[in-house]
Amino acid sequence: MCRWLAYTGAPVFLDELICKPAHSLIEQSLCATEAKSPTNGDGFGIGWYGDRSEPGLYREVLPAWNDPNLKSLAYQIRAGMFFAHVRASTGTASSRPNCHPFAHGRWLFMHNGQIGGYQRLRRRLEGMIPDRYYDHRLGTTDSEVLFYLLFGNGLDVDPVGALSATLAQVHQVMAEEGVGEPLRFTAALSDGRSIYAVRHASDQAPPSLYWRAANCAGGSISIVSEPLEEPETWQSVPADRVLVVGPDLSVGFEDLDFLRPAADRAAE
Repeated sequence: MCRWLAYTGAPVFLDELICKPAHSLIEQSLCATEAKSPTNGDGFGIGWYGDRSEPGLYREVLPAWNDPNLKSLAYQIRAGMFFAHVRASTGTASSRPNCHPFAHGRWLFMHNGQIGGYQRLRRRLEGMIPDRYYDHRLGTTDSEVLFYLLFGNGLDVDPVGALSATLAQVHQVMAEEGVGEPLRFTAALSDGRSIYAVRHASDQAPPSLYWRAANCAGGSISIVSEPLEEPETWQSVPADRVLVVGPDLSVGFEDLDFLRPAADRAAE
């Protein structure tokens, strides 16, 4: 399992969250406390929004704790919205295209978890990526497949609906192929204005996910796999909900529509 953080709010230097806290993301790459594996050393990545509509991206296969370039960039880059991710591979190669976050157009996406039985499902799921997006896929992870499935399910128009439709799509394929292993999924995506973070699992063990609002000048919202410090100040994201942070830092929760009873959906 991987560890990640997402930040939006008053511009900060990236090292304030990636490097400096007692349980920073770099510390979690060495010693995570709420993950299946304590070590997340199969690469890392950062994505940030600056003066352009499309995000910057830096990904590398070195462990986060062993790359001086990451510390140097984090010390210099100041942003009002950024993603950071440390990777623990669930079976695919340690390569730069397999490191998160993934970017396409104005969107950033990163993921922790896995699709149960992915090797059995891979060909079918890849075939569901719309042709206009398929050639943009560079890696071999289930995470990147999920990212491009989101576009086919209307990400640009309805991000929460796209998340629900994509998860429903994967669940259906898993059921049709008789896969018994669970789907576990915490993810964040952003268009540079809002952040959408989701926590879901097909069993009773969704990966950990927390959020916190800070009242510093300008305010901010941080969303993390594990609290960076002062655990009592972080709130757990409820399972099967989408945390939506708006451009004004408003926070709301939305349901994954595919989990609602069919009768309720039909009545709307």
